[in-house]
Amino acid sequence: MKRPVVFVVFFLILGFALAGLYWSQRRQKSTSVSPNAILNMTADAQRDLSRLPMHLTRLSDEQEISIGRELASRYATQTRSLTAEEQGLEKYVRRVGGNVALHAHRHLPYSFTILPDHNMLNAFSLPGGPVYIGEGMLDLMTAEDELANVLAHEVEHIDHYHCVERVQVEAQLKKLHLDVVGALLQIPLDFWEAGYHKDEEFEADREGMYLAVQSGYSPYGAVDLFERFAKLHEEYVIHAQSPDEELSQLAIQSLTGYFRSHPLPSERLAQATRIIAQEHWEFRTERKPFRVEYEVHSGEFVK
Repeated sequence: MKRPVVFVVFFLILGFALAGLYWSQRRQKSTSVSPNAILNMTADAQRDLSRLPMHLTRLSDEQEISIGRELASRYATQTRSLTAEEQGLEKYVRRVGGNVALHAHRHLPYSFTILPDHNMLNAFSLPGGPVYIGEGMLDLMTAEDELANVLAHEVEHIDHYHCVERVQVEAQLKKLHLDVVGALLQIPLDFWEAGYHKDEEFEADREGMYLAVQSGYSPYGAVDLFERFAKLHEEYVIHAQSPDEELSQLAIQSLTGYFRSHPLPSERLAQATRIIAQEHWEFRTERKPFRVEYEVHSGEFVK
């Protein structure tokens, strides 16, 4: 082997070692040395290399926040006013979301909003901090830990630059100028409701579980929800049967779209159980009840 080739191999190995050290310090938690951990690190390194062009041209946090606020203002004009009960529900979502966002790596103005539609079985995020969750998705939940894991998943889409990189890709495809925020009005809003690349969805699941656990929630909140998704996927997508809780045709379409744009529930469940075993979280089984507290006086919501 020629000497220049030896040097190249040496620096490649050194680079992967330094990358592994960086990620271990960034996560600030102990990870068992195992084949799974090594494979995860290698997969992360390969994914980051494929996203390198976006890293080199990444927007500033200020630009990202500005884009997110512009897009969020458009949603505000397209949704109806919340009822008193829905205001209580949104207050609850904001409290749980604010709790998990405190532990995000990037300190952005995260916000949490419900979309008042029982047919909306989805959650999504925008660049810079806005997170949305459909009322239909909330209807599926039985524990606060499930809500925390879903919101943490969406926070991680922002935290790991998935949202803003999507803006960059879409802008390049449509030849938009990112320095003109108004040009982003050409990007349809339902564009954000679609899932991300499979690797990014798994990353948001994985890092979202860590975020939820750091915030005091059970990782089994994610497990419970993935098991429920697996049941719904089996009944609606595979066998097209009706589950115990009857859903409208619009809700079924929303659910089908969610499954089409996300990894299979069985794959997400397998990753969640693997992480629980890897991190020795088996004892973190206690879930908090899904409980919304509000009062209605003369038809108006009050604290």
